[in-house]
Amino acid sequence: MLDWFPDLSRSNSPRYIAIADVIQMDIKSGRLIPGDRLPPQRDLAKRLDIDFTTVARGYVEARKRGLVDTHVGRGTFILPQGGEEKGWGLDMPDPRRTSAIDLSMNMPPEPDDADLIARMRAGLGAVATSMIPLLRYQGFGGSVVDKEAAASWLSRRGLVPSQERIFVSPGAHPALLAILGILAKPGEPILSEAITYPGIRSVAAQLRLNLSGLPMDENGILPDAFADACERIKPKALYLNPTIQNPTTLTIPQTRREEICAVARAHHVPIVEDDAYGFIPLHGPAPLAAMAPDITWHIGGLAKCIGAGLRLAYVVAPDTKAAWPFVSAMRANNVMASPLTVALATRWVEDGTADAILRFIRHEAAARQEMAAAILPKGSFQADPLAFNIWLPLPNGWTRSTFGSHMRSQGIGVVASDAFTVEGPAPEAVRVCFGGPITREKLQGALEFMAHALEGPPEMSASFF
Repeated sequence: MLDWFPDLSRSNSPRYIAIADVIQMDIKSGRLIPGDRLPPQRDLAKRLDIDFTTVARGYVEARKRGLVDTHVGRGTFILPQGGEEKGWGLDMPDPRRTSAIDLSMNMPPEPDDADLIARMRAGLGAVATSMIPLLRYQGFGGSVVDKEAAASWLSRRGLVPSQERIFVSPGAHPALLAILGILAKPGEPILSEAITYPGIRSVAAQLRLNLSGLPMDENGILPDAFADACERIKPKALYLNPTIQNPTTLTIPQTRREEICAVARAHHVPIVEDDAYGFIPLHGPAPLAAMAPDITWHIGGLAKCIGAGLRLAYVVAPDTKAAWPFVSAMRANNVMASPLTVALATRWVEDGTADAILRFIRHEAAARQEMAAAILPKGSFQADPLAFNIWLPLPNGWTRSTFGSHMRSQGIGVVASDAFTVEGPAPEAVRVCFGGPITREKLQGALEFMAHALEGPPEMSASFF
C-alpha cells in the first residue's frame, strides 16, 4: 500500500514512535493488512517533511513489535499478527524467532550465486576423484603443482618469488606463530600498529613476546615513531596488516610503505606482512614484500579472499636460508596443511573459480558498504569501500561498553576496541562486520537499529530498567 500515509497527530509519542504506533493502529483497524507494502522510507520522510533517520527508526520500532518485515530491494511489508496461529509465510519469518545477528567476525560475504556454487562444487568433485593419495602424509609446503598455483595467485599482487621460497601453510595463524617464534625469543620486543589485528596479540602472548604498538595516522604507522622505537627497544620484528587493515580498514599508501621499508632496512628489522586483504582492492599498492623482499615475510592468507574454512595461506620467505627453520617449526607444530584442502585451492586457482569467488566477494562487500553509507549517519564511521567491516567511533556519550550492551539487547554482536588496542587507552569505538552468513536483509535491520541508537545519547536508548 504505497499510498498509505500516517497521521502522526494520532500519537503523542516522539515521531519515530508515533510512526510505529500508527502502523499498529492501522493494522488493528484493518486499514493495513498482511502483505501490504509500506512506502519507501525516503519517500515517506519527504512526504512527512522529517529526517530519513526518524522514519528509519520508526520502521525499526515497528519491526521490533513484530508488525513489519523488511526485504532489501523489495521494501517493508506488514506481517500477519498472531504468530503460528495465523501462519508465517516463507518470506516472512516470525520476528520473535529471529536468530542473533553476529557482526563480530570479520569474514567475507558468503557466495549465494547458484552458478558460482555449482562451479565450486564441481571443483570439489574433481578433487574427490583423486582422494586416496590425498589421505597420505605429504611433504610440508605443498607439491610442485600446488606451489605453481600459489605462484600464479601471488603474481596477481606483483610477487614473483622462486618456488624454494613459497610454502603452503595451514592458515595464517600457524605461519605467524612459526615466523615470530624464529625471529624473537620470549621476553623480546616486536612492533605492530597501536590498533591492530587481535590475532597478533594472541600470538605474541602465546610466544611470551613483548608487543609494542606504534602511533598511527590515516596512512598507517608513523615512520619517525618506527625509527625511534628501533633505536630505543631494538625490536626483533615489525608486524603489519597493511591493506584494508583489520579493524580500521586503512590501507598504507605506496609512499608510506617505501618509508617504512627504508627504516626497517636501516635498522635490520624483519617485516612480517599479513596480507589477508591484499587481494580485495582492484588496484591496491604493491606489497611490502615486493619492495623489500630480502627482509619481508609475506603471508597471503586465503581466508578473506576465498574462504576461512580452507585454512590455507601462501607464505613467502625472505630467502631460502630463512625458510629452513620455518619449515622445521611448521613440521613440528602442524606436520602439513590438509592435502584435501590444498588440492581444492589449487584446483580453484587453476580453473578460475578462485577469481570468480573473489569477484563475488568484492561486489557483495561494495554493496554492503553502500548500504551502511545510506543508513548510518554521514561521516560517522571509517571504512574502505570494499572492506568487510567498519570502524565506528562512538558519539553522544556512548561508550564501547554501553553500545555493545545495547546491541546485545537486540541480539547484535559487535567487538569493542579493547580487542585491538596495543598501546594507550582503548578508544570509544567498535568494529562492526558485514560478512559471513548474514543476509543483506538482516544486516539492513541491524544497521537501522544502530543508526537509531547513534542519533542520541545512550539514555535515549536504555535497554535495561
